[in-house]
Amino acid sequence: MSEPVCVIVTVWNQVDDTLACLETIVNQDYEELSVIVVNNGSTDDTVERITDAYPQVELLNLPQNLGPTRGYNNGFRRALDRGFNFIFLLNNDTLLAPNCVTELVKEAEQAENIGLTMPKIYYASEPKRIWSVGGWENKWNYEVQRPGENQIDEGQWEEARDIDDAPFCAVLLRRSLFEAVGLPDEDFFLYYEDRDFSRRVQEAGFRLRLAPKATMWHKVSVSSGGSGSPAERYWMARSGVQFYRKNVGMRSRWFIVIPWRTASALRTTLRLVRDGRFDSVRAYWLGLWHGVRGVGPEKRPKF
Repeated sequence: MSEPVCVIVTVWNQVDDTLACLETIVNQDYEELSVIVVNNGSTDDTVERITDAYPQVELLNLPQNLGPTRGYNNGFRRALDRGFNFIFLLNNDTLLAPNCVTELVKEAEQAENIGLTMPKIYYASEPKRIWSVGGWENKWNYEVQRPGENQIDEGQWEEARDIDDAPFCAVLLRRSLFEAVGLPDEDFFLYYEDRDFSRRVQEAGFRLRLAPKATMWHKVSVSSGGSGSPAERYWMARSGVQFYRKNVGMRSRWFIVIPWRTASALRTTLRLVRDGRFDSVRAYWLGLWHGVRGVGPEKRPKF
């Protein structure tokens, strides 16, 4: 008998993307599957259309948009209270291959210390181009290297392997992992919550694993307004500073991280200026400033 899996999908508007995602979930070849949709204060007709199309799906309605991380955590608490040993967190702008959950569980069950498993993720706009196969941390500058990113899949990523970093776009999580490290840090409103969680998972002795036979497609950056948008630039900058403040010691911060990230900030600014994205330049530097100041997620600009 298959181990029951709870799929958690967080949504904020974008009901058409959510319905397309749910269609691929209910068509999985995995038998023991439950679905919880965390409605993060949507203002469109998300509730009505999901209820009409998929009455078997449980809706957890939050009163307002609490951000992705708090949305995840509300779903995690509900699934853990229900006793699930495997929880599959999924963005609503994704599409799953029919055997995705089956292959994730199969890889996770190879060893008890595999706490997190991710699929091979492609761009939805280019179905054979890889968006992510996970990442490996550079121990010198704390940057994550993602060697598979943007490659055309020609069979070079067919081997399951340990990784250091997994995006929360799609991850299968083991119950014992939450019992050991707790929930994702809600101070990360958007971005870097997965990076921070990956580090905590490894520090607790769990392995992160790529299961390349599990595949899916991602409509990248839909939830933050698109790549290079002011919202994306703001939160990437702010959460990035927050991550390094939390996870890197003072000596390494001053002599490695600050010089490295300053150079990166200048490159990002020049690229945005070149593309005429002056609104994103302002948002990016505001995000950096708020990260340095340690401004909490409850104080955020509207984009």
